[in-house]
Amino acid sequence: ACFFFWQGPRGRCRPARRRMAGTSDLDRQIEQLRRCEYIKEAEVKALCAKAREILVEESNVQRVDAPVTICGDIHGQFYDLKELFKVGGDVPDANYLFMGDFVDRGFYSVETFLLLLALKVRYPKRVTLIRGNHESRQITQVYGFYDECLRKYGSVNVWRYCTEIFDYLSLSSLIEDKIFCVHGGLSPSINTLDQIRVIDRKQEVPHDGAMCDLMWSDPEDIDGWGLSPRGAGYLFGGDVVAQFSSTNSIDLIARAHQLVMEGYKHMFNDTLVTVWSAPNYCYRCGNDACILALDDQLVRNFKIFKEVESTKAAGGGGQLSNVPYFL
Repeated sequence: ACFFFWQGPRGRCRPARRRMAGTSDLDRQIEQLRRCEYIKEAEVKALCAKAREILVEESNVQRVDAPVTICGDIHGQFYDLKELFKVGGDVPDANYLFMGDFVDRGFYSVETFLLLLALKVRYPKRVTLIRGNHESRQITQVYGFYDECLRKYGSVNVWRYCTEIFDYLSLSSLIEDKIFCVHGGLSPSINTLDQIRVIDRKQEVPHDGAMCDLMWSDPEDIDGWGLSPRGAGYLFGGDVVAQFSSTNSIDLIARAHQLVMEGYKHMFNDTLVTVWSAPNYCYRCGNDACILALDDQLVRNFKIFKEVESTKAAGGGGQLSNVPYFL
């Protein structure tokens, strides 16, 4: 077999050369995206095709090994994502689990999502991406990603390639069988992890049902279940968390989805934690951000960071949306 070069007749090692060229092209695209320069439309199409091959093999409850760093919402705040990697370590030196909401609200959703997707393709065992409620065709047409794709590429093709990939993202992750990670929260339709595993996730986020609830629900200091003010998902109390954790033998639920001014927030006797990773959300909220680093013994280290390059970050053009969810 020939892996790097071939001294024999011309053409004998073309497949290996293609693999090398593919990796080289991907590394170039990653470096370009790290500079906040978006890649060509044809390159986006090819990247999404490669990502689909990887994501289609992942479970609705994707198994993740420690050590790993858990991240909450990013929302297109590209320069703050770069700061996140400075704080937590760069890929592939560190392992990451991103809990969704890569796009919308911020001005650099294209560069943010494509960088994370390229890192996933380049280092599939180092990066885990799960779906948030903003990884949706309907939501992105209202909150910025659709318009950003149209503005930067002159057509909706890149938006369509990306939203097709959204359908393949995992719904949740399980770290060392003990920490359950999901974007939003729990569902009255789900008691066990096996019930999540059998959901057909390759679709647009529904307006109700188990898949919707995983991305839209929020914890609240109530007993049982309550109606969500978001218009989708549910509110769930500490008793619900206790029952779900006991049934599935987990120690902690980690989720994102809600702005936390301090960057993270424990609830229900430290059995649930919200992690938020977009500092000064929407370039005006004044909040800190956080990532949760877990070592190989699952010891927790919350790393707080603040907004960087605020002037540059907010200078991307476009307009932030103030439209509420589901009018």
